[in-house]
Amino acid sequence: MKSWKKFLAVSAACSSLLIGSTAHAAYTLNEEVVNPPAALQMATQIGVLKYENPNLQSYMDKDAIVVLSFGTTFKDQREKSIDATVKAIQAAHPKAKVVTAFTSHIVLKNILKNEGKCDYLTPEQTLDQLKREGYTRIALVSLDVIPGMEYKYDVALFHEYKTQFKKMTLATPLMYWQGQEDQRDDVDQVMRSLHLPAYKKGTAILLMAHGTPDPSNAYYSVMQEKLRAMKRNDVHVYTVEGWPRLDDWAGKLKMHKVEKIILMPLMMVAGDHANNDMAGDEEDSHKKILEKMGFKVEAKLQGLGENKKIRDIFVDRANEAWDALMK
Repeated sequence: MKSWKKFLAVSAACSSLLIGSTAHAAYTLNEEVVNPPAALQMATQIGVLKYENPNLQSYMDKDAIVVLSFGTTFKDQREKSIDATVKAIQAAHPKAKVVTAFTSHIVLKNILKNEGKCDYLTPEQTLDQLKREGYTRIALVSLDVIPGMEYKYDVALFHEYKTQFKKMTLATPLMYWQGQEDQRDDVDQVMRSLHLPAYKKGTAILLMAHGTPDPSNAYYSVMQEKLRAMKRNDVHVYTVEGWPRLDDWAGKLKMHKVEKIILMPLMMVAGDHANNDMAGDEEDSHKKILEKMGFKVEAKLQGLGENKKIRDIFVDRANEAWDALMK
């Protein structure tokens, strides 16, 4: 049986065998594959996605970048993390229209309720508006941390709207490639970009991620392995809604004579989960649970978007989607 590596040829170019929709990705189908079925074409669409509508090629080019984020109701964190990242993307593409869309309808509803107005739209509303304004080429940029359920929403959005524009691309999230084949190692790059406190005996750092029921939850195990490779055995990743949970680390840290724990969010923004689940004053907050166990606890409320190194990576992701749009 032929191996998958022999079946797929490594390439950075778009597949010439994909009909209509192409993937500006890491793999293209081997030349020996003749008339690949639609399912096989879809399966090999990884990395930066790209679609060119053959029926709209006579349209003039009018380009926009749509930055997709779950959003947050914490206005200060929105400005420090999401808005700051979007501004960095806009600075890298000064001639392009750059807009932000929030995927959470609940967040949009609460922003309007709490602030009296909401300057953000859903991705669907945003794309419909851009179409009305005559934009023909769209680069979608995701502010998701891993390719979990939220990123699958972005992929579904891409496939739903791609035929309505002359050309559309979709960037990968913050962490996508893991160093497989000849690809870069996004997880290693991100772990090395975190603002981690220096190692101190008797102190452990717990990074709180969101977690997901999607199989991409396995990314957190990869993150842990990258931290071990960095000799940061004092840093541990846990999740609010996935695995591992806080309980999976708390008992182990107690057994290893850890006295102090530093809590940090591994999320785009230090929003509701960070302020309430992680560092809140309620009895079931992570901080309170750990304090009851006898740990001294310090919480650092800084989202990933506040980290310039992380913002620069998101700019790189946007650049990839933009470059695919221009080709």
